[in-house]
Formats: sequence, C-alpha cells, structure tokens
Amino acid sequence: MTDPRSDDDLMLAFGRAAPGAFEVLYERYRKPLYRYLYHAVGDKTAADDLYQDVWSRIIVSRATFQRGNGFKRWAFRIAHNRLVDHWRALGRQPAMDTEALDRMADDNRQQPDATLARDQQAKRLRAALMQLPLNQREAFLLQQEAGLSLADIAERASVSRETIKSRLRYAVGKLRAILAPGPEAAGK
Repeated sequence: MTDPRSDDDLMLAFGRAAPGAFEVLYERYRKPLYRYLYHAVGDKTAADDLYQDVWSRIIVSRATFQRGNGFKRWAFRIAHNRLVDHWRALGRQPAMDTEALDRMADDNRQQPDATLARDQQAKRLRAALMQLPLNQREAFLLQQEAGLSLADIAERASVSRETIKSRLRYAVGKLRAILAPGPEAAGK
C-alpha cells in the first residue's frame, strides 16, 4: 500500500524523525534521481557517487526544508547543483561508460532479440544525449526524467520560461537528427 502523504509532508515528518518517512521518500525518488544523474553524466561510477552525495545532502538538510518548497523541485535542485559542482571540478564533460550501458537491461523478461533492440536504442539515446550542449541536456533531463514544469526548470536555471522552451526545442531537434535512421536503414 502506498503512503498517502505528500512529498512535502513526508520530508517534514522525516525532519521530525518520524519513523518510515525517509524510506517512503527514498522509494519514490530513488529511480528518477538516479536516472537524471546517470543520463546527465553518462558514467555509472560518477552517477553512483553523485547519487549518494545527493541523498546525503537531502538528509543533512532535512531540518531546513520548508513546506511549499516542493520536495521534488528541492531534491532535483540539490541534484542539479551537485552536477554543476561535478562538471566544474571535472573541467569537461565525462566520457560514456560503455560497459555500464551494456549491463543496463534486465534480460529475464524479454526475448533476446527484443532485449538487444531495446539495449541498442538505449545506447543510441544515451550517446545522443551526451552530444547535446550541457544547458540543453539539463533542460531535457529535468523535463523528461524529473518531470519538472517549464517554470520550475526556468527558475532553477535562472532564465526565462521562453529560454527553456527554446533549449528544449533545440534539444529535441538535435536528438531527432542524431537518432534519425540513416540511408542504410531506409533501404531495408
């Protein structure tokens, strides 16, 4: 059974040391936060480290969380800020961890051909995401992985809503161009 409390209520309860509140929040956000970080950096080891750091920061900051902040926006802001710190420290964008990409799928549920096709599509999408300029990739991932609104993304990036719309439009256009089947695919 799912907990009916809102994310904000759960975070406030966690701040008051209510039993089970953190576990519910963690379960709700563990996959979206990890996917956001992984798709942003394209490296499993870096994503794992960032993920642990983000949750550590959420735990440490629990007493300062206020109702109305919106836990989702707040958590993804922490993740975004941690990514910015990571990229600054790195001084460049990280390379893709192709071995981690190969291990992403759960082969138990699908036929081998379907699994292979899905894995190849996922690899192509991750590689395409890594080709986007950082601000476009960030906007795209915040919308698609985090489910944030244009206004929330704009606020986080300190730009206008129209700028975010443009970044998303360019990101989608570039992804379509990168992922479009080549002439050899059209001839099949």
